[in-house]
Amino acid sequence: MNLESIVIPDGEILYDLYYLSETEADKYLRILQNDMQWEQHQIMIFGRQLPVPRLSAWHGDPDARYTYSGLALEPHPWTAPLRQLKTRLEKNVQTHFNSVLLNRYRDGQDSMGWHSDDEGELGEQPTIASLSLGGTRRFLLKHKYRKELAPVELALDHGSLLIMRGQTQMYWKHQIPKTKRPVDARINLTFRRIVKQGASPCP
Repeated sequence: MNLESIVIPDGEILYDLYYLSETEADKYLRILQNDMQWEQHQIMIFGRQLPVPRLSAWHGDPDARYTYSGLALEPHPWTAPLRQLKTRLEKNVQTHFNSVLLNRYRDGQDSMGWHSDDEGELGEQPTIASLSLGGTRRFLLKHKYRKELAPVELALDHGSLLIMRGQTQMYWKHQIPKTKRPVDARINLTFRRIVKQGASPCP
């Protein structure tokens, strides 16, 4: 593992472009495309129920429940490939994870809007380990309060690992924007730790 520090104020981001070898990344992409129970959720935004512009799957320990925008997600059990990745990440990052959110971006029109992973279930300074498989997508960050700071942009490549920790979620938002250029399908896995139940986080 070769984590590079991405210097930002009020946060801590680390990036490893080659966390998985190409062979490993190809293997996990193929398995996850075929073996996950992918769902397209409907969420409530400004009083309207709309489809989320991507497919998702939530896996983890039995008590790792997740609630947002009217959705109450019960975790599917860990599969063998997900547990392999979890164990490897825990050793490398020195953090225990009890859940993972998988997002499948089918093409450039699938996206993730501006948000922070600052839900109450995740605690005050969560460590989020984000593993990318498939097509390269732009990842943007912007400070919540300091408008003079330019957005930070990274290209999340096949097999790469992004770590967000410390105060990052408190002070920064991030997104995966839509793109009109041709792009291969992408699967993103965000490993996290649910530390308390019963919160109602924002979308």
